[in-house]
Amino acid sequence: MTPRLIVSDLDGTLLGRDHRLHADTIDVLRTLVNHGHHLVLASGRHYADMRVFRDQLDVPIHLISSNGAYTHDPEDQLLDANHVAPQQAAELIQLPRPDSVRLSLYLDDAWYIDAESPRHLEMHAATGFVYQVVPPDQMPSEGIGKILYGGAPEELIKIEALIRESCDDTLHVTYSTSDSLEIMAGGVNKGVALSALLKRISVAPEDCLAFGDNLNDVEMLSLVGEPHFMINSHPEMAGRLSAAKQIGHHGEAAVAVLLRERFGLPVSA
Repeated sequence: MTPRLIVSDLDGTLLGRDHRLHADTIDVLRTLVNHGHHLVLASGRHYADMRVFRDQLDVPIHLISSNGAYTHDPEDQLLDANHVAPQQAAELIQLPRPDSVRLSLYLDDAWYIDAESPRHLEMHAATGFVYQVVPPDQMPSEGIGKILYGGAPEELIKIEALIRESCDDTLHVTYSTSDSLEIMAGGVNKGVALSALLKRISVAPEDCLAFGDNLNDVEMLSLVGEPHFMINSHPEMAGRLSAAKQIGHHGEAAVAVLLRERFGLPVSA
């Protein structure tokens, strides 16, 4: 069998409702890697946050983090890093926003947030990844892979409109969830990062399976030969990915179910 590359988003896709890896998912992914297939995790999460899941799986995995801003190999070597231009980062940090909207920065080795926000820690409980509170006037403008605004969707839409009016194509603007507006440097997304990685490891896009659930996965899913999106996906995914296959719910380990069927693996007891 031709070795395949399997690339998956995490939250809403590979992880369950508790933001943890299901036992069956761990078993399937380990089995496929041991059979000679390649595995990539591609997420909006920070690299330090994603590394916990890689270590739990305990097989060689490339990591695409911060929506494509960073790519690391299985030995923790940084293969690629793309930062928001300092002037643009400074403008985004100072962009007017309601008090209810939180501003976060994903730096190379840290997560800064403008005020305490316990709800932002809930999805990271399984990894222990935590923020540092830094007032906006003390936030750096250099070395930023991703800038996030977290809040009510109706407020984020207004912020998104302001950003798009001024940035042209010099920033990549997307959502990982309806309440997380995420900005990277122009041309930075999971699809571009995956394309560069495939060339590096000599794997053709048509030999890839990909899984995702939200708008920040569209470029990645559009690149590969076997794209899949979850039944719990953003409602626009089906219209943007006419060639993709819809599969089950992330809370029911649907990626593992599909992979067992696709590769003829026995069902676990």
